[in-house]
Amino acid sequence: MLDATDRSGGTATARPRAGSSDLVAVPAAAPVLAPAPGFAGRCARVLLSPWSRLSLLVVLLASAAAVMVALEPQRLLTDGLPNRLGGAAAVVAYAVAYGACTVAFVPRPLLNLAAGALFGSQFGLVAALGGTVLGAGLAFCLGRVLGQEALRPLLRGRWLKAADHQLSRHGFRSMLAARLFPGIPFAAANYCASVSRMGLLPFLLATALGSIPNTAAYVVAGARASTPTSPAFLIALACIAVPGLAGAVVAWRKRNRLPAR
Repeated sequence: MLDATDRSGGTATARPRAGSSDLVAVPAAAPVLAPAPGFAGRCARVLLSPWSRLSLLVVLLASAAAVMVALEPQRLLTDGLPNRLGGAAAVVAYAVAYGACTVAFVPRPLLNLAAGALFGSQFGLVAALGGTVLGAGLAFCLGRVLGQEALRPLLRGRWLKAADHQLSRHGFRSMLAARLFPGIPFAAANYCASVSRMGLLPFLLATALGSIPNTAAYVVAGARASTPTSPAFLIALACIAVPGLAGAVVAWRKRNRLPAR
């Protein structure tokens, strides 16, 4: 619309009316680029990768084994406990040391014999069973956190697949059988269970129940070692030998019953 002519006689000028529907151009925002991962991020991914954690587990276990070889835990059978330890504190300290030793691959029969020789049958059994459960739990947690993710893709072959299937589907009864028959190495059973999908609670319960007969036999043998002709010592030896022979026979008879895949 044209405005009226101004009073000086000049020509009219056109003034456009501003409308509410006029569009205002807004400049487009520049794309935001994600920052490239820095050196610290790359190092964190490498350190937390499955194979890095597995390497850390191997280093930890090798270091623990080397420390145990240097400390010579078998000297407990000849030197006994330090003089400042006694009573319940000695039993608890021995159970903790027992658990650490089993993680470092110290043979359990040696530790069980030492428990019997140091504390007698009753308190020796308490210390040995406590250390057994503690050591099994430590090994299971270490294997689960540091080794499971890297090792599960390597479960190939007849024996490995059969063991993983048995532990994952029937964890409690499989581990109970493994603990009852002394032919299966303690550390191997711990780390095999940690790589499988077996739960921690069934693993610990099966370990505690299944380890009682064999552990008690060794503890009694250690407590009665000074009288090797006593009935208690001979019965303990029989309880050690018979389950081992039975386990060997069962394993031999079932060797051809594993699934092909």
